[in-house]
Amino acid sequence: MSAPDRVPFTLESIVVGRNARMRAIFRYLSLVGPGQGTMLVTGESGTGKEVVANALHLHSPRRDKPFVAVSCAQFSESLIESELFGHERGAFTGAMTSRPGRFERADGGTLFLDDIDDVPLSMQVKLLRALQQRTIERLGGTRPIPVDVRVVAGTKRDLQHLSAAGRFREDLYYRLNVLSVTLPPLRERREDIPLYVAHFLDRFFARRGVPPVPLSAGVVQALTSYDWPGNVRELENACERMAESCTCGQVRIGCLGATVLFNERGLALGPRTDAFGTALAPVWDDLAGGPLDAPSDEGVAAADSPPVAPTPGHLGGLSLDEYLRRVEAECIASALSASGGNKSRAARLLGIKRSTLGDRIVRCGLERADV
Repeated sequence: MSAPDRVPFTLESIVVGRNARMRAIFRYLSLVGPGQGTMLVTGESGTGKEVVANALHLHSPRRDKPFVAVSCAQFSESLIESELFGHERGAFTGAMTSRPGRFERADGGTLFLDDIDDVPLSMQVKLLRALQQRTIERLGGTRPIPVDVRVVAGTKRDLQHLSAAGRFREDLYYRLNVLSVTLPPLRERREDIPLYVAHFLDRFFARRGVPPVPLSAGVVQALTSYDWPGNVRELENACERMAESCTCGQVRIGCLGATVLFNERGLALGPRTDAFGTALAPVWDDLAGGPLDAPSDEGVAAADSPPVAPTPGHLGGLSLDEYLRRVEAECIASALSASGGNKSRAARLLGIKRSTLGDRIVRCGLERADV
């Protein structure tokens, strides 16, 4: 969310989903928001740490003051001090004018220090002093500057473990860990994926100036089966790709990237079974080039209904064997593409033996194809 801030914070004002842990987290934010305590937010990259910091800000008396976010990982050790505390003219080569840092720019409001685990040890001492004394000194300056900020720190690693290993100052850890929140990764709250998808697709289709279209059952199954190592951020990017590449009345498998369709556990389109066609039932609709059943009016909610396998009346003149061969060839080609042509890795993605893959490549006529 952006910071104009005059919108009152509620659980429904941001995408939270149904997950009980996430809803408990945002209730906790509504409880501690009016206070002044420093907060530490722990979570994998892309889980929404800045969203949490912004929600805390919007539910605090500081909501009409600046919300300033900075990633500590993007600055070198020589630049981070200037970025956080500012610098005076002539402090270093190229410093032609004085410049306030992020602490001064956030005065009266909230400062979100993401990737606090990447702050160098030498800089952690100055950061600790700023938090304790509520004053900073610009690089190259000697005048103490008072600052009134509420600090929210984000970390993708366990600071307590880093502290025990001597890679993070213990006193700074305790200063940051007044209030704490740990965000679960998206793979641990899969029930929220369809809700996030609906939210993101509404936004990206609106940006194109077209109404959102429903998802095929195969797409929904792939999205909910994938582990999303990049979490909500990766899912948002995937939704943007779907919205930008969809040119028909339904989002189909072809709109997804290979990394979503395949992972180290195998095909992401559903559980593998002894019958190859049964495992791939959700993608028959996509590969047929048209809906095998009437598309659902519920969009993402179509995932609640089991996929319907094609019936003889819907095969368009093709036999079941021809359909299965078509599905098999498409999946093998996609696996080879995802693995860069490495047949051993493609076999692992498909959950079959390397020798079996070789036989099926020949049977599908893919041995000479430019995959």
